[in-house]
Amino acid sequence: MQPKNKLLESYKHIRSALESNNFNVSDCKEIAYGVQFTVSTLNWSGLIRIYQNKKGVLKIDYSQLNSKANVIKIQTLIESKEIPSGSKNLNKNVGLGFPIIGTDESGKGDFFGPLVSAGVYVNEQSAKKLIECGVKDSKKLSDAKNLELAQKVTKICKGRFAIIEISPEKYNNLYEQLKKEKKSLNTLLAWGHAKAIEEVLSKVDCKVAIADQFADESFILSKLQEKGKNLRLIQMHKAEQNIAVAAASILARARFLEKLSKLSNEYKINLSKGASQTVIESGKKIVATYGEDILRKVAKLHFKTTNDVLNK
Repeated sequence: MQPKNKLLESYKHIRSALESNNFNVSDCKEIAYGVQFTVSTLNWSGLIRIYQNKKGVLKIDYSQLNSKANVIKIQTLIESKEIPSGSKNLNKNVGLGFPIIGTDESGKGDFFGPLVSAGVYVNEQSAKKLIECGVKDSKKLSDAKNLELAQKVTKICKGRFAIIEISPEKYNNLYEQLKKEKKSLNTLLAWGHAKAIEEVLSKVDCKVAIADQFADESFILSKLQEKGKNLRLIQMHKAEQNIAVAAASILARARFLEKLSKLSNEYKINLSKGASQTVIESGKKIVATYGEDILRKVAKLHFKTTNDVLNK
């Protein structure tokens, strides 16, 4: 690949990463030894330059981005995406460097089972081990692989992770209270992420945490207690590209799967994942066998699936 083509290829990858996360990116123009382009949002804009040395190695210059928050977010998005740069980007799977706490949740889109949040502290040594054993976004793994990798994550990150579980019954009580207070599900999600971060911080010191973008970051920040007040929190779309978030996603999903299996065994009815027709049929069996009230103990009642189960 010719030098100019390599610069343009990197620009295209960067543009794709940023535009998929609601940044506007201009066409690039040639400058001495590189290219430059504008990145913008509704009320902010900045300049990024990509330079190439004589050996073909590319360097991304963020110095013309005059917003610290946007610099962090943009750099994270770019470094989390594998950019063909001709150099070894040791942070491509880590984004913000080390140490870092990653958080994620599981069960949000599942009618049956709990809502589970997890937080994992990752340093340079544990990051390498997690990558080597195949840790990645739990949504890209089978249930069996999630359960297998969860055991490895707990071993590699022993004493440096936290799992927060909200049972269906507790979830329903909290959701109903939030509805009375005219608050959304995001408040409950934020509490789970914040609680996971706080528990990890009670075991180790860390200054940076990263979570998936499900709402304004103030949702999580407002729920953090004393130990998390000085934490720098980054929220971004597809945060599971970060190895710490990927590890947290695996722990959260594995706990969800374990609890769903336990509920299935307890009530002797297979409770499926998601909110499909199969899930509706399982719900009907639960109601027919144990009565309508038992749904509070096994399912998230605000799902429209509840009306389908009860034929309302």
